[in-house]
Amino acid sequence: MSQRRSGPRVPKQPAAPSSVTEAVSPDHDLENEASFRRVWFSDFDLSGQEADSVEFEQCRFSRASLARAVVNDASWTDCLAENCDWANLRASKAGLSRVRLTTVRLTGVQWIDCGLRDVEFRDCRIDLGTFRFSSFRDVAFTDCNLTRADFTNADLRGAVFSGCDLSGAQFAQAECDGARFVRCELAGIGSVTSLRGATLTSYDLAALSVTFAAALGISIEE
Repeated sequence: MSQRRSGPRVPKQPAAPSSVTEAVSPDHDLENEASFRRVWFSDFDLSGQEADSVEFEQCRFSRASLARAVVNDASWTDCLAENCDWANLRASKAGLSRVRLTTVRLTGVQWIDCGLRDVEFRDCRIDLGTFRFSSFRDVAFTDCNLTRADFTNADLRGAVFSGCDLSGAQFAQAECDGARFVRCELAGIGSVTSLRGATLTSYDLAALSVTFAAALGISIEE
């Protein structure tokens, strides 16, 4: 039996660096075991690059692209990202700690078997994103597009979804005991019974009524 975890808390904010170095190519392109500390990736293109064991610490990303990049065993610590394109980024076994992402395009992102702690997603587009087998501890999704996102086998006990569109999202075998959903769009979500133990507002429960009925084999007549 899984150990019950306390409910999610407000994510800690990333630590501010004392100074930053502006990224320049090729010095700050991705390569295996690269370590970037206090680097500002402004209008910087890392799209399609591949590397293993990359570390980002106290870095800032502004209008930077990681679209279609592949970074396994990577880590982001005390990082901020704003107005970036990270669509179709693939990052397995990655770690995010004290990270804030605002208006970042994450369509089709694949964070598989990753650990997220003290992370905030705000006004992000994460439709078709995959978070399979990932764990969430004090993670907040606020006003995000998460349509058809995949949380299969994810540990969501430390996650809060507020004002998010989760239409068609998949929660098969997810751990949701303690997760919170606040005024979200939950129509057509998959494996609705995996939400056992989650906290929903009355608004969310009303929106889920048809999905619950279908999962229980209940027919609804006009």
